[in-house]
Amino acid sequence: MGTVVLKLGNDISTDHIYPGRFMATVLPSETPQFCFADMTEFNARLRNKAVPPGSVIVAGQNFGCGSSREQAASTLKGHDLIVVAPGFARIFLQNAINLGLRTVICPEIEASEGDELEIGADSVTNVTSGKRFASQPLPKARQAIVDAGGLIPYARKLVVEQAS
Repeated sequence: MGTVVLKLGNDISTDHIYPGRFMATVLPSETPQFCFADMTEFNARLRNKAVPPGSVIVAGQNFGCGSSREQAASTLKGHDLIVVAPGFARIFLQNAINLGLRTVICPEIEASEGDELEIGADSVTNVTSGKRFASQPLPKARQAIVDAGGLIPYARKLVVEQAS
């Protein structure tokens, strides 16, 4: 179960998530400090560790649109956030899978900041409102990559399994 810590609208671009002026910083260990840098209050909460791991961002349609910068996914992954939205930009979604960021496609999601969400395999339940919303699971191969923590850990796992 996770608490909604940020509610966003449609068309949140990678520049909102990870502003371009920080593109010189690309290491996943360093990118989290710039997560939503222009939303100074939320960024400060993240940097001060006031947002617990497993917290949820609820967004609108087309989350992660704009450039193909993978730092937008790594900055969210660095805070162990979960993003629930009706839809994601194609390149952002693939970057999120490759990096092991949990994303949930939930076309009818209704939630506000402070709501508690329970994320299941094929639905999201807003425990606060008592409403349940169908979600669209990732294909099994893509979910296996997320579950492994990203593409690199997934590949390592396969190599080890094949060597056994």
